[in-house]
Amino acid sequence: MNKSELIDALAAKADVSKAVAGKLVDAFTETVTKAIVDGDSVVLVGFGSFSSGERAARTGRNPRTGEEISIAAARTAKFTPGKALKDAVNAKKAKKKK
Repeated sequence: MNKSELIDALAAKADVSKAVAGKLVDAFTETVTKAIVDGDSVVLVGFGSFSSGERAARTGRNPRTGEEISIAAARTAKFTPGKALKDAVNAKKAKKKK
C-alpha cells in the first residue's frame, strides 16, 4: 500500500474527503518525524511505538572490491510493533498455513 492508497482507504473508512485524509496523513507523518528528531518517542498503545536509536560506527566491506570501509555512527528511526499488531499479523499468518 502506498501513500495514495492509504489516503483512499482512510477517506473511505472515516467517511471524509480524500483531501482531509491526505492532510491528516501529512500531519501525522510530520508530527511523528518532529518528535523523533527531537529525541521523543510516539507510542500508540496496541499498534506500536516510533523512536530514534543509535547505530554504532563499524567496519564494513565494499561488496564489489572487498575493500574494508569505515561506516560512521548514525541516528536511525525505529518502529516497534505493539502486542495487538503482532497478534493480528500472526493470526493472519496462522490462517494461511491451514
